[in-house]
Amino acid sequence: MTNQKFKIPNLKFIEPLDRVAITVMLVLTALIGLLLFQGDGSAPRVRDFNWQDKQVGIEDNRFILTFNRPMNHSSVEANLQIAPPLPGKFSWAGRKMAYTLIAPAPYGTEYKVQLLEAKDRFASPEKGTPIQPFTSKFRTRDRAFVYLGVEGSEAGRLMLVNLSAPEPKPIALTPADLLVSDFKPYPDSGRILFSASDRRSPGQAALEQNIYTVTTGINPQSPGSQATNREPAGKIRLILDNKEYQNLKFDLSPDGKTIVVQRVNQRNPGDFGIWIVKMEQSDRPIAKPLQGQPGGDFLITPDSKALAIAQAEGLAIVPLEAPQDKPLDFLPKFGTVASFSRDGTQAAMVKFNTDYTRSLYLVTNQGIEKELLRITGTILSAQFDPTGQTLYCLLTKLISGEQYQEQPYIVAINVKTSEMKPLVVLPNQRQVQISLSPDGIALLFDQPATTPIPVGQQSDAPRTDSGEAVTSSSIWLLPVISAAPTEATPAQMQPEQLPLPGFRPRWLP
Repeated sequence: MTNQKFKIPNLKFIEPLDRVAITVMLVLTALIGLLLFQGDGSAPRVRDFNWQDKQVGIEDNRFILTFNRPMNHSSVEANLQIAPPLPGKFSWAGRKMAYTLIAPAPYGTEYKVQLLEAKDRFASPEKGTPIQPFTSKFRTRDRAFVYLGVEGSEAGRLMLVNLSAPEPKPIALTPADLLVSDFKPYPDSGRILFSASDRRSPGQAALEQNIYTVTTGINPQSPGSQATNREPAGKIRLILDNKEYQNLKFDLSPDGKTIVVQRVNQRNPGDFGIWIVKMEQSDRPIAKPLQGQPGGDFLITPDSKALAIAQAEGLAIVPLEAPQDKPLDFLPKFGTVASFSRDGTQAAMVKFNTDYTRSLYLVTNQGIEKELLRITGTILSAQFDPTGQTLYCLLTKLISGEQYQEQPYIVAINVKTSEMKPLVVLPNQRQVQISLSPDGIALLFDQPATTPIPVGQQSDAPRTDSGEAVTSSSIWLLPVISAAPTEATPAQMQPEQLPLPGFRPRWLP
């Protein structure tokens, strides 16, 4: 067996190449380090701003700036300017910066966002290239509301007023032959759900109501929406007729996808209950009864997934998808729910006490039940402000005398301290309604004058919930401030009467 010979590499040939390769690697490493330390000389820039040229509403609580490279966080936060100012908090995720508003941006305002002199993460403070100057604008939705007219050709019709318009003139959304009784705006303000009867129909018009939608002509162009040009204002669509069932109270889910209606069979009054109406893919309304649930007073929860129903034993929270199942929660202490906070963590509930007084409770999802007030009068309504810190309430107090009379008044309650601040005292009648603006800075309320409709007499006048005819009414605007005043807090402003004869005003979202 012969010995195998192995060739030994020529070290003199390989070693110089290794030295060259190592030298090149070291030089490149040094250059890369120097580049990272000094920056690449080109200016960083904002690649995307999700609120650019958009109209934002109450549901839009933060905007996002996306950069083309990692940024120095402190330099961006120190140089970001918003005019008029909007207090908020910063958060980061890679190249994206989120600015979350502490309080809703006031409606009807245009804002300018500017970022100058910010630098990327690897730039030196002295030599780094500052960001390309960034300037953009966005605006909040118009300050608009709807109401029911009471005079002349506007009586009983749904009216729209845009206070942000150069000339805020009322626009009639519904035709003259429909007598509107109640309404609820959709969350995008593009449509309004309403109940109405034929003004020419004889008998009890309240029992002949159909459910419709009407377009407002408003197109807010919210961030992330795929909305195209809206249909013009005043386009009517029938949702539910009254051929087989009378349509009574109704509610619209916060996401605008579900309608809940209280209905009674025209031929069998014992067939009484709650129905769920949803739009199928064909955009055709499908109505089904809510099985296993009695037809008490109700309110859809903020997540649009459940219903708070008043029952003889208390309040039940039942799911809309499977109502025959066990309730999600049951609150035997309370009779009605006045409202929920926007995030769904709090609710204002009414308790009817054995001494004939009424209590307003704050109930949280953590199981806390705190009594905010106890009165001998009536708790007509309560609405949380957008932050959930203040509760605006419409209450009544008993007036001593031979006749039973209640005087309504409006208060603001700090839900943390239970401190109550009176805002305004109203004339002696119960038909007042209030509406808090979506940005939480103004209240609308009405002052209707009513008269009973004699039995058997026909009337095409607009009506209250109790069936009285509204003969005249005025609408008032009340700017509001925090319920927890400080030394720097200005005095509460006085209400202003608007030149609009109408009642039941409601802000658009």
